[in-house]
Amino acid sequence: MDQGTRHGRQVEELDLRVAITIVATAALIGAAVSAYAGDQGDPDKGCDGSTYEMVECFKAKTAQWDKRLNIAYPKALDMAPPKQREQLRKAQRTWVAFRDANCLYWDLGEGTIARIQAGDCMFRITKQRAEELEGAAEGN
Repeated sequence: MDQGTRHGRQVEELDLRVAITIVATAALIGAAVSAYAGDQGDPDKGCDGSTYEMVECFKAKTAQWDKRLNIAYPKALDMAPPKQREQLRKAQRTWVAFRDANCLYWDLGEGTIARIQAGDCMFRITKQRAEELEGAAEGN
């Protein structure tokens, strides 16, 4: 084997090692991010940490409850007697406007605490409404 062929082979092996290292690193980072996001979305876990971590935690929890709300709402509409359906639609539109306006109040506050208060507001109000609609969808 001549020196040029040997050098080319060494370069190929190095390129392969670099590629494997990059893929492994990306997989580890992806797993860590996924685990972190899962922790933040755990409904029983508190939102602690830096301001950024707390806000992201509230976003993840709100997203979970919003998904449940969006499943429960059409079920509640289906379960409601005809005379109550339009009122439920009006109540839901009014509730969305209330939630957004109420949490904007907190978001407009001073300092970084305002972001945390607004995130907590969205989480608590969305959770409460989702639980209410889940009860209505179950006929309670």
